Amino acid sequence: MRRAVCPGSFDPVTNGHLDVIGRTSRLFDEVIVGVLINQSKSGLFSVDERIAMLGEATAGYGNVRILSFQGLLVDFCRSVEAAVVVKGLRAVSDFDYELKMAQMNIGLAGVETLFMPTNPLYSYLSSSLVKEVAKWGGDVSAHVPDYVFAALRERLGAGAGR
Repeated sequence: MRRAVCPGSFDPVTNGHLDVIGRTSRLFDEVIVGVLINQSKSGLFSVDERIAMLGEATAGYGNVRILSFQGLLVDFCRSVEAAVVVKGLRAVSDFDYELKMAQMNIGLAGVETLFMPTNPLYSYLSSSLVKEVAKWGGDVSAHVPDYVFAALRERLGAGAGR
């Protein structure tokens, strides 16, 4: 079975994330979306909330599972028996950082990284940007699923756009 991991914090999941996950699901038998538990950061949404949002967002895919992990990505890949990581790239700056990570992952555990260029519609989109715009009242409804937009409004108050 060809299995890939799409890792990230997904705080919150955006349409750009979903584009990469959906495209990856057409290339692999199984896709595991790995939600990183980063104890040095406090996210806007809890890990359980992010997993629930991703579960709803990917419910239409029969070959996508959502799991959380902490520690090294390569250890997570080993635990789920995935030899490939798929990462979306928005810009050259993403490539510079991700290439170093990919080289470390292959050296540590033989885990390959495939880079998927982001759909140009989402090339500027990030969870951080969505949160920042929503925090100041900007309308981010076109950049996240409806239930994520509703969750942002609930968490950030009426200032979250629309």
